[in-house]
Amino acid sequence: MELSDLRPIVDFYHSKLSQVSLDFKRYLYDRINWDARIIGIKGERGVGKTTMLIQRIKEKYTNPDESFYVSLDHFWFKTHSFPDLVGYLYAHGITELYVDEVHKYEDWSSVLKVLYDQYADLRIVYTGSSMLLMDNSKVDMSRRQTLYTLKSMSFREYLEYEGVLRHEPILLEDLLRDHVSIAMGIVSRIKVLKEFGDYLKHGAYPFYKDSGEDFLGRLQNVVSLVMENDLPSVGKISYPTIDKCQKLFMIIADNVPLEPSIEKLAVSLSTTRDTLLNLLYKLDSAEILELLTVQLKSYKKLKKPAKVYLGNTNLVYAFSSSVNTGSLRETFFLDQAGAVASVQLPEKGDFLLDGKYLFEVGGAGKTFSQISGVKDSYLAIDDVETGYGAAIPLWMFGFLY
Repeated sequence: MELSDLRPIVDFYHSKLSQVSLDFKRYLYDRINWDARIIGIKGERGVGKTTMLIQRIKEKYTNPDESFYVSLDHFWFKTHSFPDLVGYLYAHGITELYVDEVHKYEDWSSVLKVLYDQYADLRIVYTGSSMLLMDNSKVDMSRRQTLYTLKSMSFREYLEYEGVLRHEPILLEDLLRDHVSIAMGIVSRIKVLKEFGDYLKHGAYPFYKDSGEDFLGRLQNVVSLVMENDLPSVGKISYPTIDKCQKLFMIIADNVPLEPSIEKLAVSLSTTRDTLLNLLYKLDSAEILELLTVQLKSYKKLKKPAKVYLGNTNLVYAFSSSVNTGSLRETFFLDQAGAVASVQLPEKGDFLLDGKYLFEVGGAGKTFSQISGVKDSYLAIDDVETGYGAAIPLWMFGFLY
């Protein structure tokens, strides 16, 4: 391999460097142990994984060519080997690699293991689809790597990204206890309900800023790429099944939250019950759906979900034929709270967090009638700036990460 062979991917790397700013970093950036030898960052398309890699390079290196960035979905790899590239770079003194779209490379987990064992001082940071499940890969990488998940942007991050407000994440327990004083400090500085309404429509993905009026269309394209490219390469779903997957997604989008009859859905899609459950859980792991179950959700035992939501409120605006306010509120709460706590469907109320905290979600007129007398029960109420007692403004759950 000669230096001239690398020209296409070197140019691609330098182009990425010129496009990325250090002004705003996602919540996960400072939580990563960047000193680990192999770091995996998985997440939904469009949430900023690539930006995070480039930011790390720009922040760490005065001369970025002391490290190397590459995306394994680049056409260059149609005729070149990733291990050969690593060998060439290592021989020329580069011991830190940043690798995008790792799931696009055949047998990627085996390749990473070999590289880990072969080069004792090599450090690799890679990104991949949110559907990457290491315990299902052919090679157990759990002892060799540190794995992180990057969620879509929280309401708190959106406010910082917009330059409106900088605020530290709020622990769930602190929010439940001190929400009144915290909210008063925030609403004295910004028009929070106006910003919240904007976030629900377009604030979950950083690319909204350069999309303008085309944002919802671009988001639709992102979801298409997940189904048409990521599902076959990661989820091991055949291409003929993709059409069923797309139809299933649109049925849910027009009926959120869907309380599914698995048997009826299977018949409408001309598939089996097991295949339908598998599709639901694949779309959940891709984070474009969110399954709510009575027992804690497990990808090893596919239980029938009690309710099915879209992954976040931006997806509701992009795909639902009409936006139902009640389901939009629940989608937001499940998305944001689910990033920091386990969520189940309780016997009473809408959501149970960490097996302890019971929540009912609704508008400003919501009462405790459905969860009265239940210990550790709360209301998450929309259209209010500040709450009272155990009634907490819905927007505040966007400050959990």
